[in-house]
Order: sequence, then C-alpha cells, then structure tokens
Amino acid sequence: MVSEYDRGAVPAGLVTRRELRSMNLSPGRNAGPIAILRCKPCATRPNWSCRHPTRGYLLRVDLAVPKRTPTLDQEWALDRAMAARQTCPVPTCRRRYEFCLPLKTLGSCLECFDGTPADPTTYIAPRTKHLLAA
Repeated sequence: MVSEYDRGAVPAGLVTRRELRSMNLSPGRNAGPIAILRCKPCATRPNWSCRHPTRGYLLRVDLAVPKRTPTLDQEWALDRAMAARQTCPVPTCRRRYEFCLPLKTLGSCLECFDGTPADPTTYIAPRTKHLLAA
C-alpha cells in the first residue's frame, strides 16, 4: 500500500515531477512513485483513498539525477523538425514563422491561403548548421 499525504504535510525529501523539473533534475533511479499527494477534496476525508485525476505522485529527491543536456546535433535535429512545421510549403512563399502553421487544415500559411497580409514580426530568418556551430 502506497502512503498518501495531504498538501502541506509532505515529508522532506519527497517532491512531484514538476518540482523535480524546476530543480533541473530528472526522476533518475526512482522506480516509481513512493507516495501519493492527495487532492484538495480528499483532504477532508481522511479515511478515503484518493482516486481523483488531480492527485500527484511523489518521488524521492535523493534518487533523482541532473537533467541531460542535448548535443548540438540533437538541437539541430529538433530545429529541422520545427522548421518543417513552421515553414510554408508553397514554393513562392517558403517563409518560416515563429509558430506552427495549420498545414493539415489549410496546407499553407494564412497569407498564401486567403491573401491576408502577415505580420512581419512573425517571420524568422532561416538558420543554417554552420551558423549554429559558431
């Protein structure tokens, strides 16, 4: 049976995933949740076990490890993947925006779809790999 704690009554050394992320840690060697953080409605019913989706899972801080930092090649691959989602596929346009385009529904940027003028501040210049390494 996993122990349950109310908010504000959690012992030191147990934190949620979100708190681990704010400390720049990953779960690491935590095999699973050590305890359950009960939701607010269940705090008034001490004999009940919390089954609500708002409950949290507590992990041990001493088993957490520092987050890994991505390599330059991994960052480059992520940038290429985002570029595919942010670049208009129309051959006469090929602009890259700061947001993902609705390619499944419209198939292009809004400017190419219906002629709406785009805000110039939403464009970003294309990046090349040799500029990233510098």
